[in-house]
Amino acid sequence: MLDNGAICIIPIGRVEKAFELKRKYPDWILIGERDGRKLKSFDYGNSPFEIRDVDFTGKTVIMTTSSGTQGIVSAVNADLILLGSFVTASATVRYIFKLNPEIVSFVAMGDKGLEKSAKDELCAVYMEDLLRGKNPDFDKIFNYLYEYDGARKFFDDSQSKYNVEDFYCALDLDRFDFTLIVKDDETIVKLIP
Repeated sequence: MLDNGAICIIPIGRVEKAFELKRKYPDWILIGERDGRKLKSFDYGNSPFEIRDVDFTGKTVIMTTSSGTQGIVSAVNADLILLGSFVTASATVRYIFKLNPEIVSFVAMGDKGLEKSAKDELCAVYMEDLLRGKNPDFDKIFNYLYEYDGARKFFDDSQSKYNVEDFYCALDLDRFDFTLIVKDDETIVKLIP
């Protein structure tokens, strides 16, 4: 969204609050899911492939998800929140190096913040390895995730809520040269380290 011109993303925990903001600002875009399904009356679900070519120039996006936005709105005591993923891994690590903080905590949200997700766990380990000066083997991670039971849903035609292209979008290592940061006003913007 931000690479496609959005001004910012507003992470929201509750669906009702997302609708409340949309009523107040009807030109804003609603994006979200629950249990992997696009929410009714939302403009888009949480599929990166679905929005890959959408022009969001000048738009503000309201976003609510089962896991990611829940973690953001729950991190009330964090000094700084960066959103890490494989698509922004190197840029995120470069920014962490630039900040040179005493402590870095990786929080792999997993499934609703309740169950571990191999992709989230491996992404955290990948970035931690980069921070420690190691050379993590991304091909090995990719192949593991491709064979992982949790990824089978993307390749199962009977599970139409999952798009196989989303699997590849999420693992497009360093696609973007920016990191995502949550600002003091609780909006997400891109930051080029």
